[in-house]
Amino acid sequence: MSDTNSEQDLKRMPYQLAMPAEAQADIVIPDAQPTDERVWVPQAENVWFRPLCLNVGSGYWVNLLKVRKAGVLSRHRHPAPVHGYVIKGRWHYLEHDWVAEEGGYVFEPPGETHTLVVPEDVEEMITLFQVNGVMCYVDPWGKVTGYEDVFTKIDMCRKHYAEVGLGADYVDRFIR
Repeated sequence: MSDTNSEQDLKRMPYQLAMPAEAQADIVIPDAQPTDERVWVPQAENVWFRPLCLNVGSGYWVNLLKVRKAGVLSRHRHPAPVHGYVIKGRWHYLEHDWVAEEGGYVFEPPGETHTLVVPEDVEEMITLFQVNGVMCYVDPWGKVTGYEDVFTKIDMCRKHYAEVGLGADYVDRFIR
């Protein structure tokens, strides 16, 4: 009986060794969908993002994208994979016949180019995205018209957080 108790005790015992000295700190965000609207960074008219992780070492970012207007958001290309999980509302790409709906997951493979559209009857769309590498904005024929990467996202956050009184360093809590 003591062996069983001992096994159970070991299962419930926290790891006893030190974490690697070079390991980065965890990011824990209890209010991922914040009540303080200042945390949402404006990206375009009626479009905001809320950073969750801005990983400069690996060149990716994780954020919530919030849209409060129907219509075409952007046409863009991904040279690296993207993962998405729809929290609220729905959206689709002009180039595909599927619809990303609340509770749904989307994987976008490297090389994917698409035009994001929020339907007219959607009041608000919120999707969690993990974007790896660069997001290239393109015209209908693939000519690059702009880009975003983890560093431009950080710059947008710093500028916005300074302007709304949270301080330019507010973004530091999301950077790894």
